[in-house]
Amino acid sequence: MKRRELLRGAGLAAVATGLAACGARPEGAADGGPTASTERLQWKMVTSWPTNFPGLGTGAAKLAAMITAASGGRLTVKVYGAGELVPAFEVFDAVGRGTAEMGHSASYYWKGKAAAAPFFCAVPFGLNAQEMNGWLYEGGGLEIWRELYAHFGLVPFPAGNTGVQMAGWFRKPVESLADLQGLKMRIPGLGGEVMARVGATPVNLPGAEIFSSLQTGAIDAAEWVGPYNDLAFGLHRAAKYCYYPGWQEPGPTLECMVNKAAFDALPQDLRDIVDACCRAVNDAMLAEYTARNQQALDRLVREHDVELRQLPDDVLLALRRASDKVLEETAAADPMARRALDSMRAFQAQAKAWHAVSEEAYYATRG
Repeated sequence: MKRRELLRGAGLAAVATGLAACGARPEGAADGGPTASTERLQWKMVTSWPTNFPGLGTGAAKLAAMITAASGGRLTVKVYGAGELVPAFEVFDAVGRGTAEMGHSASYYWKGKAAAAPFFCAVPFGLNAQEMNGWLYEGGGLEIWRELYAHFGLVPFPAGNTGVQMAGWFRKPVESLADLQGLKMRIPGLGGEVMARVGATPVNLPGAEIFSSLQTGAIDAAEWVGPYNDLAFGLHRAAKYCYYPGWQEPGPTLECMVNKAAFDALPQDLRDIVDACCRAVNDAMLAEYTARNQQALDRLVREHDVELRQLPDDVLLALRRASDKVLEETAAADPMARRALDSMRAFQAQAKAWHAVSEEAYYATRG
């Protein structure tokens, strides 16, 4: 594919044209730095997703292709799916130590390394995708995130969002809070801690292992993403009941993490290209999920007889109360988590007030 065609197809023509005039350096980069050069670099990107998996894997591939094209081949990025170079849950360490220059993943996988990390992906009953973008780009969230990751030799960028996810797939119906007692559920991040508080047993599994674990009964339930991705994994063949709403991941932001030493060594124009391409993929992925999820949900319900159900009120209430406790305890135990939570909550209050007279008011009027 020609460079011009790839840029046009990805929506980056305007971005590439404006990069030369872009004077702002992304947060996390060192002062000064190399100037533009004709040196050609080859980078590796490791991901937590199966190669070319719809949305997630293809989003990582699109990002790599965009950077390669927008740089005119001066920075070529090759993508490695989960397990090809490093396992899905070793992306963070691999990029930090320089095994790969870039990674595409979700920050809540690293809560064992940094308690504040999940706040930059998904917070139960927290910000949706639109609000996450507002908080990260304009509300101070990205500055806190980059300060956190700098301790690990990384520079993070928002690089994708699926929008509000589903509550998950269950082998048996959930009719009350009692049905969660002892339930083994694949659910990562802060959502997993919340499920533990209401009596379930959270299990952290890479996406590629969810279907077989559900099918064999190794787990009783699993949250993955939503209809678009869940259909691709065939989760409906392992569990019949699909529940909403996705209280645990209302606006999950995916990340592109870059080895800080490698990023700081780039000429300024290539740093700008990495930043601009991450922003483009962040927008493009949300558009893709918005377009594809309902199509996939229709197929799941009409063709595969999936039972789509809303979580009972008492279950949602218990999850909300448990979430408040988990968030407060996490913040009380870690200064960076405290900063992230306080910043997010302040932004959420502002966004909620505005959305009451904008988004929510419009939805009520539109019907």
